[in-house]
Amino acid sequence: MKKTKKERQKLLQSTIEEMPFITDEELAKRFEVSIQTIRLDRMELAIPELRERIKSVAMVKALPIEEVIGEIIDLELDKRAISILDIGGEHVFSRNRIARGHHLFAQANSLAVAVINDELALTARSEIKFTRQVKQGERVVAKAHVIDNHYNDRTTVQVDSYVENEQVFSGVFDMFRSNQPKGDVDNENSN
Repeated sequence: MKKTKKERQKLLQSTIEEMPFITDEELAKRFEVSIQTIRLDRMELAIPELRERIKSVAMVKALPIEEVIGEIIDLELDKRAISILDIGGEHVFSRNRIARGHHLFAQANSLAVAVINDELALTARSEIKFTRQVKQGERVVAKAHVIDNHYNDRTTVQVDSYVENEQVFSGVFDMFRSNQPKGDVDNENSN
């Protein structure tokens, strides 16, 4: 049964309060309306677009959120983060429209920095692997997971990047941090 505009807007508001990183596209599917309807509803309710909601909710300590390569759509400090990067003309080689590797690395590396709950987080070492070429027009989704908070000044972050469901990049980043993490993440593989 179709909801009235008032009912839909009330549900829209509560959904965004519960999940501030939800996209307009996901909301449109959920409420079975057009993306334009969702945008109009948000405007009427004075709910900012996703990018502004992320800026107000996400507390990235190690670098300003606008310095993260890609757009953070989910973040839980010292646990996990997700960003998206739409590959445009500025990211590719002009002769073949294939993304330059340093953009994929930069997205993953900046996400590894952003997930650290510390004002000073730097990449000490990384092991990376590109698994397929990325072309102009594709959307890269990078997913970072803290896999080990060492008892010293290091945290290990695994970042995997995908185009649709196909992995295009993976990296393990050994991150220097200036403070000891508050809660340790158990690493099944550590001794």
